[in-house]
Amino acid sequence: MRFTVLGKSPAWEDTGGACSGYLVEEQETQLLLECGNGVFGKLRERMPDYSAIDAVVVSHLHADHWLDLIPFSYALNYSPSRVHSGEMPIAGSAGPALWGPPGSTDAFGRVTGAWGSEELLATAFEVNEYEPDGEVSVGGISVTFQPVPHYIKTYAISLVTANGSRIVHGADCRPNNELIEFAKGADLTEVRGVVGHEMGHYVHMHSLWMTGIMILLAAIVFWLIDRLFPVAKRLLGANRVGDISDPAGLPVLAAIAAVIGLLLTPVTNTMIRV
Repeated sequence: MRFTVLGKSPAWEDTGGACSGYLVEEQETQLLLECGNGVFGKLRERMPDYSAIDAVVVSHLHADHWLDLIPFSYALNYSPSRVHSGEMPIAGSAGPALWGPPGSTDAFGRVTGAWGSEELLATAFEVNEYEPDGEVSVGGISVTFQPVPHYIKTYAISLVTANGSRIVHGADCRPNNELIEFAKGADLTEVRGVVGHEMGHYVHMHSLWMTGIMILLAAIVFWLIDRLFPVAKRLLGANRVGDISDPAGLPVLAAIAAVIGLLLTPVTNTMIRV
């Protein structure tokens, strides 16, 4: 079983990245696990024929785990092959299976219904809702589920092949015993990949580099605050405030720091998302 990370960003995409999305391949079976924002573009880089996906499985209904099902649906509905064949996108049309948690069909329809396309996903996918204690078969992959604690109903997902290979996707959840029990016997490839990424930070001494850069940025910020204080005081009409040592000037200092912090956001975000 091959496991490819298409996206691993938090609720907002990293620059050039994508939110949750993982391509699982087992012989002729191709399964997309999660389809968060940015994932469909990454899938197309990996699979130009995106219609060859056999199924999509979604762990829960936070947008960063399913939002790119919308462009995926448009691509399936209006793909050149479908347009040339004259086939109209109607609910129940043959397409990849889409397995979502209980209540997902209604949730998808409410979102796409905001612009009058309640049936958008249903015209592109074969939409289903899995039972939390049930099992789904996608080609040679058996899929089962385990409720895990999160802000909304969320399910960890186990993928098992005919030869016994097993991957467990924890979805989004806080530490919990349910996931530990559910994941017993799973392959640790995904864990090793994440740990390897973090070890890379250690090997390349990113922590030391970031500490040095933050010290430099702090020195620059303090220097700018000192130079800009008289100008900011005048612009803000704080005529009764003395020099920078006057406690009454704290609002002026806060205003300068806020503007500088905003301007530095691209730099600091780039550093922490390395």
